[in-house]
Amino acid sequence: MKTIAQAVPFLAPVQILILSVIVIPSLYVVWLSLNASTFGQSPTFVGLDNYVRTLTDPAFLHALWNTVLIVVFAVHLELALGLAMALLFASGLPFRRILLVAVLAPYAVSEVIAVAMWRFLFDPDVGPVTIALASLGLPTLDWSFEPSHALVMIGLLTIWLHLPFTFIILYAARLAIPKDLYEAARIDGATAFDAFRRVTMPLLGPAIVVALLFRYIFAFRIFSEVWLMTQGGPARSTEVVAVYLYQEAFRFNAFGTAAATAWIMVVASLLLAAGYVFLLRKQVVGNAH
Repeated sequence: MKTIAQAVPFLAPVQILILSVIVIPSLYVVWLSLNASTFGQSPTFVGLDNYVRTLTDPAFLHALWNTVLIVVFAVHLELALGLAMALLFASGLPFRRILLVAVLAPYAVSEVIAVAMWRFLFDPDVGPVTIALASLGLPTLDWSFEPSHALVMIGLLTIWLHLPFTFIILYAARLAIPKDLYEAARIDGATAFDAFRRVTMPLLGPAIVVALLFRYIFAFRIFSEVWLMTQGGPARSTEVVAVYLYQEAFRFNAFGTAAATAWIMVVASLLLAAGYVFLLRKQVVGNAH
């Protein structure tokens, strides 16, 4: 008991920081989501009405659909590319150190700078990439006025920005696999594909689940790429959930529905996390046996 009492003064600043930065703001957002609130109006308790309004709002449903499309497209393509690159680097690629710096470079680039660079490269009229694609007779991305092209553009951008994160997790996990296992598989007559299917993939399973878990959560909250690229336009056709929340709060001043949207995002992220944590635990327990 004396030891705990002596430790309290050292732990108190951390607890105060957590309360002031996480707990109290979260509770305030919960309270705000249960009230109708805007500038110049006193909050009025409406119960779950804000949640009902949000979940039945066609703009929210469209934003949710766009978010799901980007998440499914970006995360899974990013995982496939990250896995392929991790296996390629682990196979003894020449100039690996130089190439590793090049692969990790996008993660050090500011999102604002990245979007500005991509807007220039893919400019529908004078962009170097657009001109190169047109000269080769390939289709170009008319992202400035075609919503489907804009979503593809946003998906490619978020893959480019976050691929280093997925790659480094899978690359580190691949390097941690003992070489003796591959030697034993080769002696047993296993082909390269057999070794990949029976050695690499099962041992990379937990790392893949961790990478998917974080990327699903991060991609579901995507905001900067969409806002800086299209601001949700044209006509709110490329909005995602985070942009919808921003519009509700700072353009329409509907703080209650914005708070409800925030908590819907939190619950969705927790459900995603719970599913993948369960899967990860199942894989770890299975490997232990």
